[in-house]
Amino acid sequence: MALKLALRVLYVLLVFSLGFLIGQIWDSVFYGGVTGLAVDSPSDIVSDDRILVYPDRVIIEVEGAKLSTYESTGSMLPTLGAGVSGISVVPSCPDEINLGDIVSFERNGLLIVHRVVQKGFDNQGVYFVTQGDNSLADDGKVRFDEIERVLIALVY
Repeated sequence: MALKLALRVLYVLLVFSLGFLIGQIWDSVFYGGVTGLAVDSPSDIVSDDRILVYPDRVIIEVEGAKLSTYESTGSMLPTLGAGVSGISVVPSCPDEINLGDIVSFERNGLLIVHRVVQKGFDNQGVYFVTQGDNSLADDGKVRFDEIERVLIALVY
């Protein structure tokens, strides 16, 4: 009798543990990022002295800024999702784009907003490799003249 009870307890613990493990894997793959890798932080483009905070408004002193909203494709979760607003600027040279920065560019008629994970130089000049924070594959080489904007702030 005691052996039967012990086996039932072990069985329940095994089933519970297996379910917990499957749930953790499912959550990691579908909700918490598939790469499991840390990403570089964006550049500190706007210095604190250019952000003025008042009781009734916030002013960010940046020339050429544009406010955008994003559709949630899932590739940049949890950083970018539906309803998030971003403030971006047009970069004037490749030196203004660094690892960790979030840039936008067009590919095959689609606007892509992904993080710079690599910056290099080849026989065609400077290139950037971008990838969604929640994506396994990168976007390949992106040239400076393809990059439309660099994200400088997010508003949730």
